[in-house]
Amino acid sequence: MPATSTQKKPTNLSLDQSLLAEARGLKINLSRAAEAGVRQEIARTKAELWKAENAAALESYNRWVEINGLPLDRYRQF
Repeated sequence: MPATSTQKKPTNLSLDQSLLAEARGLKINLSRAAEAGVRQEIARTKAELWKAENAAALESYNRWVEINGLPLDRYRQF
């Protein structure tokens, strides 16, 4: 996702009053902060979904490595 979007859509949010007051006192751009928070939550949720969808493959590979070792381990210099 791009950091800045050209199209914006007005949205209503409900925020904790003290949080809102503190943000305004610090002159934080609420739209930009909310956008960054939503972007971060989207990335976190996508990562969780990916892990859940690929859990069986990851477990299978980990079992294989336990039995056989790392595929190129014999070439390691450290």
